[in-house]
Amino acid sequence: MSDDSSQRTEEPTARRLHKAIEEGDVARSSELPAAAVMIAAAVTIFLMGTWWVSRFSAQMQAGFTFDRKTLDTPTLLPTTFVYALGEGLLVVLPLMVVTAVVAIAASGVTGGFHFSSKAFFPKFSKLSPISGVKRMFGTHALVELVKAIAKFLVVGGVLWWSVDRHMSELMRLAHAGLEPALGAAGSMITQSVVWLTLSLVFIALIDAPYQRWSYFKKLRMTKQEIKDEMKDMEGRPEVKQQIRRRQREMANARMMAKVKDADVVITNPEHFAVALAYDPTSDGAPILLAKGADHVAARIREEARQNGVEMFASPQLARALYFTTEVDQPIPEALYHAVAPVIAYVFSLAQVQPGVEPMARPSPKVPPAMRFDANGKLETA
Repeated sequence: MSDDSSQRTEEPTARRLHKAIEEGDVARSSELPAAAVMIAAAVTIFLMGTWWVSRFSAQMQAGFTFDRKTLDTPTLLPTTFVYALGEGLLVVLPLMVVTAVVAIAASGVTGGFHFSSKAFFPKFSKLSPISGVKRMFGTHALVELVKAIAKFLVVGGVLWWSVDRHMSELMRLAHAGLEPALGAAGSMITQSVVWLTLSLVFIALIDAPYQRWSYFKKLRMTKQEIKDEMKDMEGRPEVKQQIRRRQREMANARMMAKVKDADVVITNPEHFAVALAYDPTSDGAPILLAKGADHVAARIREEARQNGVEMFASPQLARALYFTTEVDQPIPEALYHAVAPVIAYVFSLAQVQPGVEPMARPSPKVPPAMRFDANGKLETA
């Protein structure tokens, strides 16, 4: 089948997405982290701008002031320089930390955070000249070129407008004192950063959804690929086992939910349990609502106790019903005469009145052809 992109009409499966993540291929937008970093930087500068101006002014003054000891001992100049450099780094450290944290957090917005060891290894397929030409002249390269030109025009236009807007103020800075000049420059820089940030946010709001849409489009599959994947998964033993286990769990859950509607639970009394329901207004036979052995039987008995369903101990009858009747099916005709007294006895218990002797507990007679041992084998006389 052709691998033409027009045939890739199906959304990627969870397995396809998981495989792509394992290979380090996730949706990423370079514009979103850039915009987020600029926003964080602008907010930090706005909140700490005044403090920075005063600290930088003090450091610049201190940097050009030398005591007699430093002038007489030239070997102290490197130490003084390193100290001044450390002080400067401490001043800008909050900005560096904030922007670093925001850059890491924003990079995972579009595709999440995933670690892939395969991403560390080189892909030799990318060294192919043919693949390189396709990447250079493909749709992705064209989109990136358009995006780069648009980004240059928008950001360049904003910067040009910002400089033109403050040109007269910039000219006056040459005649101002150091501290007023730094304050005015800080104000202009902050305003320019705000407008520049807004332009980057505009670009990011367009690029992030596009990158996510492009990523899922790239991973789209053909109908044949989905069929092949389903066949591959269903053919794996562990998948089949998991499906069967899940099906059993769901069937048991539905079966247990029916125990509360039973009229009687006939028990072994420990190893087997079957729940029967009978509608006296109909002509049908009793229906087996649930059955189980060992721990399933224990759960049936527990459900019966919690819902007030009568339990009747009859090992032979419990085994006969368990091995001959499926869930939601009527009991065999051969067991009618054995089950009928039990049903009548249970109904009589619900109608017993004070001073009236209750019905005697019956002893069901199971036909020889319906007598099974604990392993499901017919008992021999």
